[in-house]
Amino acid sequence: MGIQVLNGGNFDECINAADKPVIVDFYADWCGPCKMIAPILEQLAREQEGEVLFYKINVDEDSAIAARYSVQSIPTLVAFKGGKIVNTMVGAGSKAKILEMVK
Repeated sequence: MGIQVLNGGNFDECINAADKPVIVDFYADWCGPCKMIAPILEQLAREQEGEVLFYKINVDEDSAIAARYSVQSIPTLVAFKGGKIVNTMVGAGSKAKILEMVK
């Protein structure tokens, strides 16, 4: 399934309806560190399919969602369980650290 791209129109529905832990990558196309962690997130999305849902949202296109979650630096990863934030990580983290966010 991989990583699905969210926007202001489907963000709340996808996060609140998720029956699994969710990691959302707040990113921008011009962001170097965002590009560095993208392959790690893609790999995790494949490896954790059925266990964790991975989404991404472009902060330039959906700045209101980024502002709602106080995203001031990118990449910012936000982990949700049951529609509620359980963890946040700012900056490019390792594969193990990213996975730890929802454990």
